[in-house]
Amino acid sequence: MKYVAIAEELRGRIARGELPAGARVPSTRRLAADHGVAMATAAKALALLGQEGLVRAEPRSGTVVAGRDRRGGHRGLTRDRIVRTAIDIADAEGLGAVSMRGVAARLGVAAMAPYKYVTGKDELVLLMADAAYGEGTYPAQLPPGWRERLLLVGRTLWALFRRHPWLAQLTPITRPLPLRNLAAHGERALSALTQLGVDAATLCDLHVVFFSHIQGVAIHLEREQSALASSGLSEDDWMDRQAPAMAAVTSGYPTFARMLGELAETGYDLVLDDIFESGMRALLDGLALRFGR
Repeated sequence: MKYVAIAEELRGRIARGELPAGARVPSTRRLAADHGVAMATAAKALALLGQEGLVRAEPRSGTVVAGRDRRGGHRGLTRDRIVRTAIDIADAEGLGAVSMRGVAARLGVAAMAPYKYVTGKDELVLLMADAAYGEGTYPAQLPPGWRERLLLVGRTLWALFRRHPWLAQLTPITRPLPLRNLAAHGERALSALTQLGVDAATLCDLHVVFFSHIQGVAIHLEREQSALASSGLSEDDWMDRQAPAMAAVTSGYPTFARMLGELAETGYDLVLDDIFESGMRALLDGLALRFGR
């Protein structure tokens, strides 16, 4: 299998000292280009080396050669290091790639070492999410108007989902996570919506609608990453391949066909950042109209 061959080559370079401890390992994108394989295949090669404890993820550095403690211990291991390493794995490979054993391998420690600090993957994912939501910051003084304040919260959350695409995938809106840092965003959004003069039930409904718009668009961030990794096709490449099938499907639906025809002539890129902003404007305009604000 190709990913095994790639892993073997990197393993040899590490053994020969060409890639010493702490050296940066070629990225998934570089490996895919150098070996003519899909990014998913290259990612599997790095994941295999990670499971063997030969490489680990480092914040702002990418994947580097691990320097193991020969005793298999966990000197310098902390809960924060475990959580940050897990976040790095999820950012690069998706939440499904995160495991307690995989995190231990990336850190170059014994497989059971992280359990001294985290009870298991369920707790780890909650800690990851809380840490990620905690990266969002606000000015000391929030905008006084409800519209400007709500827009600020929305853009802050969108930036976090952009940075950590897996974050939007965790739970449905009907099962909110009990996270203090997520509640901090919620408090600011609720303080804006309260200015509309609504009762508690309506306030809750509006907050769900607000968060659902952001999460609903953000869900596609990781889905696009996964589609790119598994297929090796960019959005444009995929659309080009689907054009004949799409034309056949829309035959008989004149509005749909007319829209696609015009877009083909003028050019169109579906940009999720623009969709988010457009949806936010529509939501805020709707609230202003409904509540006379």
